[in-house]
Amino acid sequence: MYVHFTEEDNITRYPALDQMTDNPFHLWEDHSKGSSMLTIASGFLNDEQFYMSILFMIYASQIINIFAIIANSFNIAVFIKLGFSEPSNISLTALAVCDFTLAVLYTWSNLCFWLTYHNIRLPFHGINVSYLTGNAQFAFLSTTVAWITAFISFERCLCILVPLKVRRLITPRGTFVAMLIIILLTFCPSFFTYIRYKFVWVFNPYLNVTILNTISVNSELAILFENISIVICGVIQPLLAFSIVLICTVLLVVQLKKISSWRMSVTSAKSQQVQPKDNPAARSSAAEARISQKEERLVRMVVAIATIFIVNYFPTCITLLCYVIFDEFNLFGVYRRLYIVSGYVITLGQPISGSVNILIYYKLASKFRTVFRRLVRLDRQEQERHELE
Repeated sequence: MYVHFTEEDNITRYPALDQMTDNPFHLWEDHSKGSSMLTIASGFLNDEQFYMSILFMIYASQIINIFAIIANSFNIAVFIKLGFSEPSNISLTALAVCDFTLAVLYTWSNLCFWLTYHNIRLPFHGINVSYLTGNAQFAFLSTTVAWITAFISFERCLCILVPLKVRRLITPRGTFVAMLIIILLTFCPSFFTYIRYKFVWVFNPYLNVTILNTISVNSELAILFENISIVICGVIQPLLAFSIVLICTVLLVVQLKKISSWRMSVTSAKSQQVQPKDNPAARSSAAEARISQKEERLVRMVVAIATIFIVNYFPTCITLLCYVIFDEFNLFGVYRRLYIVSGYVITLGQPISGSVNILIYYKLASKFRTVFRRLVRLDRQEQERHELE
């Protein structure tokens, strides 16, 4: 599709184009439907505060994104080597794949913004095109991560509350189906965005080039699809998933305290009654203790993942609530700059959560640590060092 705008059309449609040499952030205003009210509305942030906040988060997030891409690449490789006989490995692999994809999408969006800020000529409109190829998918995929985390937390709760029935309730095949359903219900609605917005080729008379841009389709059906997807997948689902993770994490923490108290009481009782090593009862008690410790480590790992998720996802919940409560808190409202900055704060938390998980796995999961060390050849390096000594 090709669209040609005259100079007068471009000024009417994109009023900031005539100021592009003075304002490197002109493309932010390009997205404001040509409203002169919006181009001067700053909300709580002036020009300098807005620009510096965005730039700081852009550079900080790029560093975190690179680490998240590397970390989740290792996570995926380790879980593949561990196999998928355990349901937890399937859900953790799905989480790693989503975190990896989020980091890639955010890196692409940041790159487009950075090139736009430095007025580097691109064959496409950096901000608008990156919205359809990165930001929109990022928003929906973050909801997918939230529901996968909720599923993992709920699974661990079942393991604690109904340990004898959990193997029948949570199976590898059932977990795989659950991951597919979560992805279909949370990420696939992002494709409704392409009903509302479309790619077009636009001639820019100021640059004397034709670039790829986007236009909005103002049909009632397209607007209806967008509003439904935003409300359900962008507001209701994230808040519901966050609530599930929060409730399950509280339950797991309470159960961890009970397990720790029970183990201390058992240890105290055993210290007072010494049993011979060849006693079958002693061997059985030792086996039960090892199993319970293994489950406790797994629960602690899930609690750590969920806690980091809650801390990083809390700003998302606050932003969503503000979006629902305040009419002017949106991309085209008076507080659009504050809305944009809060959006970058949200997207900054996602790669942080995804990049820290590998440290939790390495610390609390012995099988993960063993395979990871073999993968990066740490065991061989230590062996060679000992041989030299």
